Amino acid sequence: MTRRIHLDTDIGGDTDDLCALAMLLGWPDVELVGVTTCSDSGGLRAGLARYALRLAGQAGVPVVAGADGSLGGYRVLPGFSDPDRYWPEPIDPEPSPAGAALDLLERSVEMGATVVGVGPWTNLALLEAARPGLLASTQLVVLGGYVRSIGAGLPAWKPDMDYNVQQDTLAARIVWERCDPLVVQFSVALEVRLREAHLSQLREGGALARLIARQGELHGADSGMRRVGREHPGLPDDLLNFQYDPLACAAAAGWEGVRVEELQLLARLKNGVLTFPESPGGKPTRVVTGVDGPRLEREWVEAVSAVGSVG
Repeated sequence: MTRRIHLDTDIGGDTDDLCALAMLLGWPDVELVGVTTCSDSGGLRAGLARYALRLAGQAGVPVVAGADGSLGGYRVLPGFSDPDRYWPEPIDPEPSPAGAALDLLERSVEMGATVVGVGPWTNLALLEAARPGLLASTQLVVLGGYVRSIGAGLPAWKPDMDYNVQQDTLAARIVWERCDPLVVQFSVALEVRLREAHLSQLREGGALARLIARQGELHGADSGMRRVGREHPGLPDDLLNFQYDPLACAAAAGWEGVRVEELQLLARLKNGVLTFPESPGGKPTRVVTGVDGPRLEREWVEAVSAVGSVG
């Protein structure tokens, strides 16, 4: 049975948003029914998402620019990868009227879509405020939420590295308290990687896969990920990026390679950093606590390489 998915994304910065969008277009038994963007001042992220969909031959998927700010105030100013280096041609912003993103999210929910948020949770919190209970009526998957660290030999990153939650802690708290999200904690995504070894297969795929190969190679050099890979024994030397957003999309698609546990969590804000520690008196919350990383890497490459390919 086909699973409908709506993607809420801050595409245009880290390359894993584009990796997630492409994955949903090629993943078996998934239909991407809508895309909304967050942290999108001026609508450039919406323009980038629409460009990627056209490149894949999927221009009919609706795209709407959403929140252009943060309910709780940004921890750091959102950024973009250099468009002249990362994208093959100039891309025009596509701003949307106020409230249009919430309308598209509502239509997707009414279609029975699973909503997966891979950027700050601002649009989701605004939807809950405007249409209370709507998100609780559908399947919701969110990337972010520091619960516990995992894996020997991996970076021991602290909760302040949890970008999506810390960029809008007020929105994150609203969504966690009032809805019933499946939380994909960012630490688990350290087990899923984009590697230089994947690029040759991507370069043999469609136009979108080739664009991802180009952006992945640039990101690996620009972000220092290659150095991170060399410095940690649990990581490959050819590391280009972590696949945070594709992991969340795999969970949203019902992929069987993730481990989900129900944990009792609290929301704790300290020094401006929001965490979700385990506590016997906490709220029962479904959390992704493990993943078959190598398998997801293989299946992701296969799915993305097939997008828009002929024959």
